[in-house]
This record gives sequence, structure tokens and C-alpha cells, in this order.
Amino acid sequence: MIHKRPDVPHEIELPQRAAESATDLNDPALYVNRELSLLEFNRRVLEQAKDPATPLLERLRFLTICSTNLDEFFEIRVSGLKQQVAFEMTSAGPDGLSPLETLQRVSVEAHALVDEQYRVLNEVLLPALETQQIRLLKRVVWSPRQARWIRRYFNQEVLPLLTPMGLDPSHPFPRILNKSLNFVVQVEGDDAFGRESGVAVVQVPRALPRLIALPDSIADGPNEFVLLSSIVHAHVDDLFPGMNVTSCHQFRVTRNSDLWVEEEEVDDLLRAIKGELSARNFGDAVRLEVASDISDEVARFLLEKFELGPADLYRVNGPVNMHRLVAIWELAARSDLKYPPFVPAAPRRLAQAQDLFDAIRRGDLILHHPFEAFAPVLELARSAATDPSVVAIKQTLYRTGADSPLAEALLQAAKNGKEVTAVIELRARFDEAANIDLATKLQEAGAKVVYGIVGHKIHAKMMLVVRREGRRLRRYVHLGTGNYHAKTARAYTDISLFTCDRDLCEDVHDLFQQMTGLGRVTRLRKLKQAPFHLQEDLLELIAFEAEQARRGRPARIAAKMNALVDPRVIQALYTASRAGVQVDLIVRGICCLRPGIPGVSDNIRVRSIVGRFLEHARVFHFHHAGKDLTFASSADWMQRNFYSRVETCFPILDERLAARVRDETLETYLEDDSQSWVMDASGKYSRARPHGGVRRSAQADLLARHTT
Repeated sequence: MIHKRPDVPHEIELPQRAAESATDLNDPALYVNRELSLLEFNRRVLEQAKDPATPLLERLRFLTICSTNLDEFFEIRVSGLKQQVAFEMTSAGPDGLSPLETLQRVSVEAHALVDEQYRVLNEVLLPALETQQIRLLKRVVWSPRQARWIRRYFNQEVLPLLTPMGLDPSHPFPRILNKSLNFVVQVEGDDAFGRESGVAVVQVPRALPRLIALPDSIADGPNEFVLLSSIVHAHVDDLFPGMNVTSCHQFRVTRNSDLWVEEEEVDDLLRAIKGELSARNFGDAVRLEVASDISDEVARFLLEKFELGPADLYRVNGPVNMHRLVAIWELAARSDLKYPPFVPAAPRRLAQAQDLFDAIRRGDLILHHPFEAFAPVLELARSAATDPSVVAIKQTLYRTGADSPLAEALLQAAKNGKEVTAVIELRARFDEAANIDLATKLQEAGAKVVYGIVGHKIHAKMMLVVRREGRRLRRYVHLGTGNYHAKTARAYTDISLFTCDRDLCEDVHDLFQQMTGLGRVTRLRKLKQAPFHLQEDLLELIAFEAEQARRGRPARIAAKMNALVDPRVIQALYTASRAGVQVDLIVRGICCLRPGIPGVSDNIRVRSIVGRFLEHARVFHFHHAGKDLTFASSADWMQRNFYSRVETCFPILDERLAARVRDETLETYLEDDSQSWVMDASGKYSRARPHGGVRRSAQADLLARHTT
């Protein structure tokens, strides 16, 4: 079924309407719906899968990323909308859409996006992969030798783990795990007990691999694979001996996965979250994916069991969990069809210094990941753990990953008798279990562990090392825009700052005191902090640029972030644009601001970069009467970052480093005409037009500049 994207009259008329109501910055026509903007981002990710300039296996990976993003979108955003509708919440957002209207629009857009995903898979990528001798074999093309091997595999590896469940009064419809692979099977005939319900469910354990590589001895090419779903389907008759299987279809249900803990009502946050994790697998259903050829009767049966409506049904022509196809990228030995490997650069000053502490004392250091190595961040923690002069380490941890080398350094530091304080955010979505495990290990090693602040997530990225040098204690600080995660540091673009600037170090010290102890909010010296001052400080900086423009002076704002949602900031940017401020925004994902509206945002330009690396750095620049203020931050311009998270926004004090950050994170990206998407007033995106000659890719330029 093809779901057409609707033409929305009020979007087509936007420029004219906005101009007529230019004095009212609360006009819903000036704002893009957040959920629809997020779906637009996933369309841009999907476009990477279509782009012939992207290596073929990377195109497949982008397709699976789009699928995974959509899973989370349903688990968190759609589930939230459904809850609002269930509670009869009718208040509209800044864009004027109620929760029900948003949900209806989201359904249409999401269906169209899913249809396009499977079209790209079946009509573009699988045929292209086959030309490269990478084949995903359907049941109808298995040779006799392959079929015999697959049957042995099923009997030895799969069948012992399967438990078919016939449905009858004593065997009700089973609980289905979130995003698990399942089959609904129709059978005819009486079984050994005389039952003839006609319907059974087969749940496929998560322990089984979803993609199986055929051995060379039976494969017709070097990289041939079969899906577990195909293997189960081919042998489903074996699960119902003596019965006649009349239909067999895979299905998958997506559930509400947003953890809910009443923090003020619990005594131990770790224990409360740990208790909620298992419930995530069985939250309310929000989406049902089924095989495209399933009968309407069986589809209605499943919808009824999951208490879903027709709009929640997604018929797919392929595996119900497309993310599992990423295993082809992992297993296919074809480096020529992937991005070429690279070795991140190491700053020259680090190589010349006696140690990292010596290098930082000589002056601030900036690293631009992944073009520059994340290793110095790990080295700071490792050096602090073993250096006899280091007396204390304080660290915020949001996402670190399993078996994190940084976590190992903190554990070693605690065992070595250092004063280790770890502020661990237990509510980092989908990393809760790993963070609980890390918190437990650190506590057992003797570290002081704090879980954050009731009502606020700790999203700031800070490391503070206290070192005795002669008769004094000196502080060293690392501040970043990204997580302390060694693996994602090779895939996400982020900024790291190393400094021993006294004011910045005092500010970081005060923030840790604030997070672990009690006390009133104090103004920091150089850092800007959410949830107390960051939004107001940004509004003041934007207003200053507007006033400069009104006086006929140069005024410019350039900012890079993951999302722009906050209405107050958007209104401030509209006001600045009206005053004549030139505003360049690089917003990777959600953008609720509409650029290019006459009389409102005609001086604002918005672009999104989607490429090899996930654009994750947040960098803000203000001309500020020639002072060129440049900041890096852990915060996006969203309400949650300003009001319900602990965030840092730190200045780049060294002008040479600030100029470099502006060049590498802003100006270079504004020149990108290869992986850049330009947003128009309707909220839609189109590829940037080439400047002429060879097209420029910011990420490729930075790789060439920094790596070997």
C-alpha cells in the first residue's frame, strides 16, 4: 500500500500568511511541528541510502539507521502522542497542531517513509548488492544443497529453541516482547487433544542470529546470506506435526519504551529504574508491522490483540526488522564497498610535551573528533588514575558504552586510593542498564557515586582532575560536546576542550559541588549553565546582535546544533532577522524555525548535514561588535536542555583556537554543497546547489586536513 504525503494548504501559503501577521511571532504558521521535522530528518538519512556517491554497503547501513531511528521515534515520540490523546489533552503546540492532529499527520508521513524504505531495499540496494556478488537469498532460490544445509541448521540450531503456542482458552495470546520477531500461523486439522483453534504464535528467541552466512561449500558466491525469518518460515510445518499449515506470516510490535519513575516518591533511584527496565519490553503497543501479504482477517486479529487501530498497521515487503540487515555490512568482506579507514590525528603539542598535564599547562587544547583522536581524553583519565600527584577525579557520565576504557580508568583510580566522584545519569535512554552496572562497579571499588538530581538529567560532559604540584593544588578540566564513549567518538563529530584556566576550573568545581551537595545557585565566572542561566544568556546575546543591526553595525549569528525547538529562542532569532542580523544555522535534525519568510526570517538560512559522521557538536558564534564570541556546548536549543537538564556551554577563550573552531565547525560546513540540505519555509529540504566546479564535502575536507 502506498501512502501519499498530503499537500497541506497552510504550508503552501506560509510566506504570504506570515508576512501578513509579521508583528505576531506567536502565529502557528511560523513554526514547524517537531515530530514532522524529525520524520523529515529521517528522510534525509534515507536519501543517503539512495545516493550512488555513497559506498554501497554504507548505503545499506544508512537504510538500517533510518529504520532504527524510526523504531525509537515510535517507542518515544508516537507513544507520547498516543498517551496525550488517551488523556484527552487537546492543547496545541507552537505550530498549532493538537496531539491528535499531529498523530494523524505522523501516521501518513511515517507510512510513506516506511513504504519508501522497502522500495529502496527491494528495487535499489538488493539488486545493486547482487551485482557485487552479495546476495540475500529468498526461499524460492535455494538450491537443493543449500536447502539441505539450511534444514540441518534449523533442526540443530533453531528448532530446539522454538516453542509454538496454539491459542485456546488455556493458552491465551502470549506476551510479545518489544520489537521481537514473531510468526502468526494458521493451521487446519485436529491435534492430539482434539483442539482446532486454527491459530498459533511462534516467538523467535533473541538469542538466535537474524542473518546467517552460508558456508562457502554450498554458496554460489563469496557473500551469500539467508534470513532467520526465511528459515523458520520454510520449516514451520515441522512445528505442527500432522497439521496442515495454511498461512504463516511474520510480525513485530513496537511498544512504549519511555521509562517512567516518580523520582520524588522513591528512596533509591537506581533500584527504581532497575525495576522498571523489564517493563519496557511490555509497554503499550504503538505500532504493528506485518508481512505485506498477510490477509486482512489475520491483520485485524493481531490489531485487536494489541489494541491498535488500522492506522497503526504497517505492511512491509521484507524483514519486519530491517535493522537486522546491518549484519551484511558487518559480515561481508568487501572493504571496497565501505568508507575507507582513517587514523585520527594527534595534536603536535601532545607529542612534544612530557605528559598531558604539561601540555595543558602550556595553554588550552582543542580536539575536533573524530578527525582528531579521542585517545587524549582517555589518557587524561588513565594518567590521573596512576599519577601519584593526582588526588581527586570528578566525572559526569551519560553514555560510556559497555566495557568502557574510561570507566576502567575510574575504577583503577578508586582502587589506587584517589578520591573519585562519578555523577552517573541513570536515565540516559536505552543505556540505563549499562549505567546501573557501571554505578554498581564504581561503588564497589570505593568511588562516590551520585545519580543526578531529581527532575533533571545530567547531560553536561565534564572531567575535573585535581593534582598536587609543589605546595599548591592545580585543577585540570576536560569539557566536551559529546559523550565519554570511545566507540561513538569515531562516528560522531564533537569538540573537546582541555584547560587549566582558573576561572573555568572553578566553575566546573562549583558545578560538581552543586550536583553532589546542596546550596543556592551562584553565577559562574565563564561557564554558562542550564537549567538556570543558559537560555537567558543566549537570548541576551541574540538581542545584542539585533541591537547592533538596528544601529547599522555588522551583526551575525552562526550556530551548529542537533535540534532547534525552543519557541523563545526561535522568536528571538526572528526578531534578530527583522533587525537585519545575518543568521546561519546548521541544524542536523529537528528544526521548528521556518527560514526565508518575508518580513520575519528572510535573513535566516538553515541547513542540515547528513554524511559519514553523525554531526553532534554544538557550537555557537556571535559577532558581538567584533569580539567574536565562540562557545561549545552540551546543549541543543530545546526546552528540555534549557529547563530539565544540567548542561554546560563553555567559551573558547584562546582566539586562535576559537577561530579554528569557527572555521572547522561553521564556515567549512556552510560551504558544503555535497552533503548539505537546505531548508525552505515549508519545512522541506532540498540538496544544496553546487557552487561550481568540484563539489565540497565538509567532512571529507576535515578528514583530508587532519587524518592520515
